[in-house]
Amino acid sequence: MDTIVEALLVEDDQLLLDLYNRALTAAGYHVTVTPDGQQALDHLAENIPYLVILDLHLPKRSGEEVLRYIRAETRLAATKVIIASADAALANWLDQQADFVLNKPVTYTQLRALTLRLFPSG
Repeated sequence: MDTIVEALLVEDDQLLLDLYNRALTAAGYHVTVTPDGQQALDHLAENIPYLVILDLHLPKRSGEEVLRYIRAETRLAATKVIIASADAALANWLDQQADFVLNKPVTYTQLRALTLRLFPSG
């Protein structure tokens, strides 16, 4: 029986959302998409994804708020977070709270390779 490994994709740019979704799916993740920070927080309140791909500048609630929520919740302690943002200064400032920081533009190949490395074995 295969275990489902969820990746939560939090991105408001539709082109990037599609690109990242394809890369994560190719890496073997079951992808849940949320286009704004509030939907991400709502999802995280009831689910424990293995991986979160997080934009910082989002509608409704910021990616920074989402990241703070993830790191404050004990039940999400094992959740890996990759920040994907064009705001290099803010992303680098949050680097200690994220597992990885990718400065946009992020390519399909780059994201697929990184998330393949993170995919749990066994």
